[in-house]
Amino acid sequence: MILTVVSWCFLGLGVATALAIAMDVRSRPQHMWIMNVTWPITGLYFPVVGWWLYARMGRPDSTPRHHTGSHGHHHASKPKWQSVFVGATHCGGGCVLGDCIAAPIMTMLGITVLGSALLSHFIGEFIGAYLFGIAFQFLPLLEMGETSPTRAFIDAIKADTLSLVAFEIGMFGWIALSFLVLLPAIPSVTTPEHWFMMQIAMIFGFATSYPANWWLIRRGIKHGM
Repeated sequence: MILTVVSWCFLGLGVATALAIAMDVRSRPQHMWIMNVTWPITGLYFPVVGWWLYARMGRPDSTPRHHTGSHGHHHASKPKWQSVFVGATHCGGGCVLGDCIAAPIMTMLGITVLGSALLSHFIGEFIGAYLFGIAFQFLPLLEMGETSPTRAFIDAIKADTLSLVAFEIGMFGWIALSFLVLLPAIPSVTTPEHWFMMQIAMIFGFATSYPANWWLIRRGIKHGM
């Protein structure tokens, strides 16, 4: 089936892009350690293009280094649209990780909500995305010097909730459209078609989270990156 072949191709390109970024990040660590995780994840759902995005907006301008740390060289001040873009990848990193972990868990549990397995997946994936999304904000806040875990947790919720909800809206919108309208049947989580649709959905999620991140940064609720 053509869709199966296309799915394998794009998934393979996504994995290859993520690995290429991960190897480069090892020798050129990010200023914020969480971005060492975020950029490879971005490559998973932006096959090939993810490398260009990383090289253009995330790759440090310094020469390769062979040690890590919280301080190091990084890009000069970015234009606002790029700062928002990188902030959206940060949000997307936590969402994607949570979604990818929750999807097979919900399948194994076999839970349905109102008789719908898809709806139960949406709920489970939202919870997973929210937990990882908040963690992606909470841990860097502690790294940057916030001494109160409670304050860091509250600030993480303020900074990430809106952008995370926006990401999931775009993602779930595409999943519902593709699974219920475009495809003849809902693909199993064990098939490449499922993960290819998820890959596309993550791009839609990124697109819908961008305006939310712009607003949060403009209001000073979230810092640009």
